[in-house]
Amino acid sequence: MSIALIVLAAGKGTRMESDLPKVLHKIAHAPMLWHALRAGGALAPERTVVVAGHEAAQVEASAHDYDPEVQVVIQSEQLGTAHAVAQAAPALNGFDGDAIVLYGDTPFISDATLEAIRDARTQHDVVVLGFEASDPARYGRLVTDGDTLDRIVEYKDATEAERAITLCNSGVVAADAKTLFELVGAVGNDNASGEYYLTDIVGIARAKGLSATVVRCDEAETMGVNSRKDLAAAEAEFQAKARAELLDLGVTLAAPDTVFLAWDTVIGRDTEIEQNVVFGPEVTVESGARIRAFSHLEGAHVSRGAIVGPYARLRPGAELGEHVHVGNFVEVKNAVLAEGVKANHLTYIGDADIGKATNIGAGTITCNYDGVFKHRTTIGANAFIGSDTMLVAPVTIGNGAMTGSGSTITKDVPDGALAVSRPEQVIKPGLATKLFDMLRARKAKQQK
Repeated sequence: MSIALIVLAAGKGTRMESDLPKVLHKIAHAPMLWHALRAGGALAPERTVVVAGHEAAQVEASAHDYDPEVQVVIQSEQLGTAHAVAQAAPALNGFDGDAIVLYGDTPFISDATLEAIRDARTQHDVVVLGFEASDPARYGRLVTDGDTLDRIVEYKDATEAERAITLCNSGVVAADAKTLFELVGAVGNDNASGEYYLTDIVGIARAKGLSATVVRCDEAETMGVNSRKDLAAAEAEFQAKARAELLDLGVTLAAPDTVFLAWDTVIGRDTEIEQNVVFGPEVTVESGARIRAFSHLEGAHVSRGAIVGPYARLRPGAELGEHVHVGNFVEVKNAVLAEGVKANHLTYIGDADIGKATNIGAGTITCNYDGVFKHRTTIGANAFIGSDTMLVAPVTIGNGAMTGSGSTITKDVPDGALAVSRPEQVIKPGLATKLFDMLRARKAKQQK
């Protein structure tokens, strides 16, 4: 059966106290909307429709950054969840398959839960995702009779007996698309809020003789984000789960609670991650690497057996080959370091290609920016770059070449050549003593 996703993302999120639409606030460096879209992607949907409203242009741009094929429709007035779903009807006109309603601020629905919803649809006309709440609070309640879901009651409209029910509504609904829109079209707004509740479709469906049921999931999967406090809790939930998954996959985390992962971090088995390491988006680390303490990686690829840090920074475009060593206070950006390259101390490597087994001395800087344009530095294999070398790009250092410590290199260096560029050392006997005496006398005079 073909599946269409309808992701509701129109709300302002007043309690976030933000100019940014709620669904664009980030968890693990990705908008919540992207997490919801990725979750729904487990069902390989044929169509995806995002319903935007508040700051719709920003939401649309973000949805298309995730997937240009996503359709975005506008809910110009926020009149309730049923009204929001109804806005997707024109985009899915003629669609022959199931529609599943998800939420842009509920990012943690699991693959297994969505598959269970899909399977339940083969037996029932309407499927609702529910959970047993530790604190039911103001959630809508699911009123059931065995496996049959009779109706959903919003807290505002519930009786005391109904409020005692602990099986709560997540908001996630699945039905045949045509049936869903017919049911939504029959929803009224005769309730305490004057809104069109999507939850009313269950009672309408049952009155029409259609069947409805509940698929249950863990409460953590239904975590919604409505405030900064919720956002922090969602971040913590994501990190805890991601760390646990890495440990299960054979990655060593010396201090798991101090390692922070992005939503797309990929780390191979037998890699060691020391404490206080931060992974930004688009990082892959191959098996057997070691990421040492207090390092920050973003947009980087680290190959097998490489060592990064401590206190290293890999910026977007950093490509480290096998057994590369990037040490303390080394920054790499938009650069390719081939197998066995070593840059162990206090170095900036930006916009560069460095050949196999080359050694980069402490204090080396690739001077890549002229104030307007970026320029590239190329260093061959088995070269030796002396400490405190300034490589003024564009410049090429040949295979097996060497630069003397303290040199400023502005011209290409041929294979096997030594380049030295420093002023001749001049010694003035006794001048240091005279200068110190003069300065100390001046200081003593100022202190009187």
